[in-house]
Amino acid sequence: MTWVKVCGLSRPSEVEAAVAAGADAVGFVFYEPSPRHVTPELARSLGAGRGVMTVAVTVGLDADSLLHLADMAGVDAVQPHGDNAEPAAAAALDAGLAVLRPVRVSGPVDLGAISGDELPLLDSDSVGGTGVVFDWSWIEGLDRPFVLAGGLGPDNIEEAIARAAPWGVDASSGLESAPGVKDLTKVAAFVNKAKGT
Repeated sequence: MTWVKVCGLSRPSEVEAAVAAGADAVGFVFYEPSPRHVTPELARSLGAGRGVMTVAVTVGLDADSLLHLADMAGVDAVQPHGDNAEPAAAAALDAGLAVLRPVRVSGPVDLGAISGDELPLLDSDSVGGTGVVFDWSWIEGLDRPFVLAGGLGPDNIEEAIARAAPWGVDASSGLESAPGVKDLTKVAAFVNKAKGT
């Protein structure tokens, strides 16, 4: 059964909808320009006691800053984008955190530079949340587990899983009624279709 992450959550009702539908992980965005931005304190309160993996999505943080943020937010995993991603991911692994390692896809993918301890997250060639789908033929035949992201939602998740055969999937903007505001019906539909339930 496909692993499912719902990302960019900022309200208790959104987290509750994702968890109730059967999501395996919820993501919180710590990037101030994003309409999905939350504080570490809010993320800690949203994720506490939910029984799912909590993921900190960051942009450009160095290793020390990332570890400090993860500690404040009480997350289980990190998803470091941008500059410093490689050393930040390595430090997170050393600290016992799971790592979703973003890979920006603009052509055929080679995951040789991603360590076996990290879970590649394949997204459009832009920082997440843009709702852009990349050409899934670029990732055919990958021989290791990966998470598929980039423009996924209830309308295309079944086709995405059938064509790309990902280990997991991740959606954010495709589940919204407005930037930063999740449509709870779309959240439930996405998780249910991804899980085949």
